[in-house]
Amino acid sequence: MAFNPPAKMTLMAGNAGVYKSNLPVFQLLLRGFLAGAYIAIGGALATVCSTGVASIMGPGISQLIAGAVFPVGLIAIVLTGAELFTGDCMLVPMAAMMKKTPWSKVLRVWLWVYIGNIVGSVFYAYLMASGPFVSATETGMAVNAFGEHAVGIAAAKTLTYKMAGGWGLWSCFWKAIGCNFLVNIAILLALTADNVVGKFFGVWFPIMAFVSSGFEHCVANMYFIPTGMMLVNKYPDVIDKVGGLLSHYGGITMVDMWYWNELPTTIGNIIGGFLFIAVFYFYAFRKELPKESSN
Repeated sequence: MAFNPPAKMTLMAGNAGVYKSNLPVFQLLLRGFLAGAYIAIGGALATVCSTGVASIMGPGISQLIAGAVFPVGLIAIVLTGAELFTGDCMLVPMAAMMKKTPWSKVLRVWLWVYIGNIVGSVFYAYLMASGPFVSATETGMAVNAFGEHAVGIAAAKTLTYKMAGGWGLWSCFWKAIGCNFLVNIAILLALTADNVVGKFFGVWFPIMAFVSSGFEHCVANMYFIPTGMMLVNKYPDVIDKVGGLLSHYGGITMVDMWYWNELPTTIGNIIGGFLFIAVFYFYAFRKELPKESSN
């Protein structure tokens, strides 16, 4: 089985960053849309497969099941060339540290891919909130068990941090660092393999670990939180069904989403991918990078 050693893997990561930094804005948006939708596919599948499991088998098994199916999103991204913000937090800075692209292009890629990820994630959130998470009843459409679980996830990702205040933001921030530490380990492992099977398993294990551990991923949350918000806004009776903090606060607002989750999660994801992976691996292997042909 083909294997790229760490020094070559690091060089490949930098070269991937160069390629991404030279993509036009339309391509960053288009591929960002696809990546947002692919991560949302994993999030939706994790929601469905873990529904009702915690009450029967315990929260740990519920998390494990969600983690086991969620990686479909990043596997699709890696194998089909979509653009994910959290991966670009490592790959494009790696290219800049190798002086193969200017730092201004790092920010350019981050901005447009982030926007593309939002649009793709929200699109899929609408698809799920309008389709599989609701069912027909004698009185019309209503949120089903999968949708109630989706609302509960959205509340847990916002209102629990809001209730805790500053310590909630601090917790969310560190969960985000842990998340992108693992996401970019997955991307590096995919680079070490030269075949589909190796890339599949290289991505699957770290992503399973991040989801099962309960970490925070800004792009996944661009799907999870809007899905819950859409269901609550269209079917307000679900507030009483889910109860808890959702009943206490009366819903989830845009401020709840961005201040109590996306802001600390995005910052933490940047630090987890840029500092703990890109910087560490660049300085670990910069003197061992394979020589590249001038051709």
